[in-house]
Amino acid sequence: MQEQVNQPPSNTISTSLVQNITYLHSQFSQTPDLVVRHFIIKKSEDQAALVYLNGLVDKNAINNNVLRPLQSETGTGNALDDISIHVGQIQSLFTWPHVENAIFQGNSVLFVNGWTKASALATQGWPQRSIEDSQIETSLKGAHQGFVETGSQNIALIRRYIQNRELKIKEIVVGRRGNTLVSILYLADVAHPEVLQELEDRIGQIDVDAILNTGELAEFIEDNPYSPFPQFITTERPDAAASQILQGRIAVVVDCSPSVLIAPAAFVSFFQNIDDYSTRWSIATFIRLLRMFAFCVAIFLPAFYIAVISYNFEIIPVKLLLTIGEFRGRVPFPPFLEAIIMELTLEMMREAGVRLPAPVGQTVGIVGGIVIGQAIVQAGFISNTMVIIVAFTAIASFILPNYDMVAAVRLIRFGMMIAASMFGFVGIIIALMTMIGHLIALESLGTPYGTPFAPVRLADWKDTFFRLPLWTMGKRPLSTRATQAQKQGSNRPKGDGK
Repeated sequence: MQEQVNQPPSNTISTSLVQNITYLHSQFSQTPDLVVRHFIIKKSEDQAALVYLNGLVDKNAINNNVLRPLQSETGTGNALDDISIHVGQIQSLFTWPHVENAIFQGNSVLFVNGWTKASALATQGWPQRSIEDSQIETSLKGAHQGFVETGSQNIALIRRYIQNRELKIKEIVVGRRGNTLVSILYLADVAHPEVLQELEDRIGQIDVDAILNTGELAEFIEDNPYSPFPQFITTERPDAAASQILQGRIAVVVDCSPSVLIAPAAFVSFFQNIDDYSTRWSIATFIRLLRMFAFCVAIFLPAFYIAVISYNFEIIPVKLLLTIGEFRGRVPFPPFLEAIIMELTLEMMREAGVRLPAPVGQTVGIVGGIVIGQAIVQAGFISNTMVIIVAFTAIASFILPNYDMVAAVRLIRFGMMIAASMFGFVGIIIALMTMIGHLIALESLGTPYGTPFAPVRLADWKDTFFRLPLWTMGKRPLSTRATQAQKQGSNRPKGDGK
């Protein structure tokens, strides 16, 4: 009689090897990369089969550490633990959903005739790139290591910086089809339990086919999805992630993604860089103030130009006003439309430079900026003043260290330009007050986004838009709600060993 090949009761594994393999083939139909290797275990003389997906495993590990011991070792007994299989981990599986997950995670699964369980052997070996420097977050004096697309390697990179048993990891599988492994890293004696529980609950409630990168995860769990401001810090640097964890924040590592989420985030966090802590405090303070000035320029400069030319030209010195009027005399468009044309042209050139290969992208940026800028001025469509304004705006946006904040600035700038074209300086002030009110009301995992300025926490001002010496910052930021505030001693060694 032919054996039953339908799904076993309660998804359990059958004792018949033939039935298990037949059912496996029925579940993995049209899967040519599924490999089933039949053999006999020499020690117990049982029929067995090793199943894995070609391309997700290390074939050398399978041949040398699994198949060779099983087919060569002799003795009494039939326990798998008595055979010297040299793999990192062996896990027992009793249901078919667990078998499928193990195969898709790069394990090789061993079926033995007469056994009501299968064994998942850690033989992962999928394609992966080597650890390289981050292309987005460059560092002059920091480490030249960036995250990769393998979650376990990213966790190992963070552990290299935080070698402490209090560094804990919680794992959550997200997705109906993708089964993406999301790891939450935190210091158990530092991170606030309520913040940790809130983050864990939000990730656990995600109901989606798959999460492919950290950007998708952040959009599902952020407090205000309609805000242009990023509510989680995204980093590709292990040293930056480790520094944030030591401050009391929580890191979220998404498998298959080369970036890590940090929460909770504050507005000032997006103006800080890992190099700020490896340079002298006075230089770091100057650079941070320069970034804040660049932030204001990138948002308000085109709007300020539109407001002055359209409504408040009386504040311009006469000589400068005559020069601007001479250039604008040939321009047929109002200042707002002129600014919109130049800003959209800049955005298109920026996107073209990003999407094209690096050598071609640089050429497009340089040639496009020179040729188009000169041609459009000579044709009389745009004034020289507008070209200068847009150039300064672009340079200011490049100074900001966080790409997500730069993207928010690019979007907010258009809103400021519209407000300035409608009401002049009054429109700019109204838009500014609206933005400040939004920043005050915004939260990241229930933590105020505007802290330490709203609410005011003077103790945290030591490391905001300016940075005091490291030996003066003995406590963790209050914004992280860390349960252990003290992070270093209050004394500082002085000269002659004092």
